[in-house]
Amino acid sequence: MEDNKLFAEFPPIPTEKWEEAIIKDLKGADYDKKLVWHTIEGFNVKPYYRAEDLEGLEYLDTNPAQMPYTRGKQKDGNVWEVRQDIFESDPVEANRIALDAVRRGATSLGVCANGVSSIGDMTTLFNGIYISAISINFIQSNDYLATLKTFVEYARQQGVDPKELHGSCEFDLFRYALNHGKFHRGEEGDLQAAKALVEYCHNELPGFRPLTVHGTTLHNAGANIVQELGFSLAAANELVARLSDMGCKMEHVASAISLNMGIGGTYFMEIAKIRAARLLWSKIVEQYKPECDCPYKIFITATTSRWNQSIFDPYVNMLRSTTETMSAAIAGADAISVLPFDGAFKEADDFGYRIARNQQLLLKEESYMDKIVDPAAGSYYIENLTNQIAQGAWEHFLKVEQAGGYCKAIRNGLVQDEVEATARKRDLDIATRRTTILGTNQYPNLLEKMSEKIKCTPTRCDNQPENQEVRILHEYRGAEPFEMLRLQTEHAAHRPKVFLLTYGNLTMRKARAGFATNFFGVAGYEIVDNPGFATPEEGAKAALESGADIVVLCSSDDEYAELTEPVCKALKGKVKCLVLAGYPKEMVDTYRSYGIDEFIHVKTNALETLTQFNKQLL
Repeated sequence: MEDNKLFAEFPPIPTEKWEEAIIKDLKGADYDKKLVWHTIEGFNVKPYYRAEDLEGLEYLDTNPAQMPYTRGKQKDGNVWEVRQDIFESDPVEANRIALDAVRRGATSLGVCANGVSSIGDMTTLFNGIYISAISINFIQSNDYLATLKTFVEYARQQGVDPKELHGSCEFDLFRYALNHGKFHRGEEGDLQAAKALVEYCHNELPGFRPLTVHGTTLHNAGANIVQELGFSLAAANELVARLSDMGCKMEHVASAISLNMGIGGTYFMEIAKIRAARLLWSKIVEQYKPECDCPYKIFITATTSRWNQSIFDPYVNMLRSTTETMSAAIAGADAISVLPFDGAFKEADDFGYRIARNQQLLLKEESYMDKIVDPAAGSYYIENLTNQIAQGAWEHFLKVEQAGGYCKAIRNGLVQDEVEATARKRDLDIATRRTTILGTNQYPNLLEKMSEKIKCTPTRCDNQPENQEVRILHEYRGAEPFEMLRLQTEHAAHRPKVFLLTYGNLTMRKARAGFATNFFGVAGYEIVDNPGFATPEEGAKAALESGADIVVLCSSDDEYAELTEPVCKALKGKVKCLVLAGYPKEMVDTYRSYGIDEFIHVKTNALETLTQFNKQLL
């Protein structure tokens, strides 16, 4: 059999030829605006990549389980821990939830130890659970060292060697400072507590990682991907440097740290972020010249985004967290924690927990994502994203180092300033609907009522306490401002009614009626659509009879010339607001003189405009 290449008859096409064809097809449109993605991280993503774009990427020839671990730490498969975090502090109830979770597929538990004050409480918490068979993670504790000592005592009572146990503590002095405005025991006191945890776990619980750096805190405050990664690595490096100076072995500290990264909705970039995290961590650890390979293997827990969650159309949260989980799985996260889909407005229940677990189990058992290591390897696109994210994150890492380290960077507000600036950009994109939150600022379910279903709605608070050491970095959800608008409408005695006065060209009137329905629907207003009117007068008469608060003119730009004046004459002063769907620039002043109060179009700041409507109508 001849060894012929399958496509040998097709000559290779150079990039220049592809570019010529693309430019021709664009027919004069701006290549940069049409095809290049300008990310909020500040770098540009090309519309396509080729093999030549991989030149110079040093890690491409490495295999999984090889330095710098960009391709993951595992060699034979892609096994991750299916983690369920349980925030219930009562040991009896927490045990009930934990038993159900383990029976239904969880392989890792996050448990709250605030209610555990004795060996009896620990026994109650883990009753019926084989602690040697799963990962145990203490996510809340008033004293993590005391909790671990009690846990070790409990393990020995059960005949389990503590050295066989594995898990973590979520001790994070930086997250505490960013959440509360000060260090819990003071900066030095918290570092001493971290040192004690590292030394205790090295001696008694070598399978435990007692220190966690929460990139989720930055993620859920609105940080972009490179900020979350760069600042998180700077925090982890601070722990290694400071605790080493305090007498801990560098290898012990680095092996005691886990990264908890938030996973957002930019699917491919989140895959690249986790790969870049392993790459950069290897570069950082290399500078310490460790005596073994263990410090290079950073443990990464991926937690689905709270920032992305919405109260309205909450089942969409399942779709969001599924794609987020896929990103984490493909990237090779060591553990994945999926937040319950309804956690934005109520305490998690068995159904929410079950769906969160099953999202991971389906990806494992039906999509076989645990069978292949680093399936993204070699993708021109993802490899380039990995490199771009690594470079961007490294720049943020260096900013922190130049500021004197992470503690100084959060004390002087460097981290907060950068994250808050990005959060403002993201908020504006949501307000102007350049970023879509399905069911919230676009494509709402007009029949949905959520106010009676809401049990807890923590909303964004920008207050800063007095005498703080560290400016608080507030976590929030991007959907909150639009949700507040709609909830105001639901709670109001009168629900505003919007009448769509459709006229003229069928295509244009239907398109603009759809736009107006979507626009006012996100505020929960009642929408009265129409098939179209033969004359302006007929439309105005029907609008009056409907008792509408707002009348929206929906037609083509050309036909607005014959529609606007008669409708305004008939309705001005008889309805609360006249709106025109579109923005015929040359005629705006004229139409305002007729009586049009507002123009709505794709560039409108929907949040700002609807806030004014709520003030006027509710």
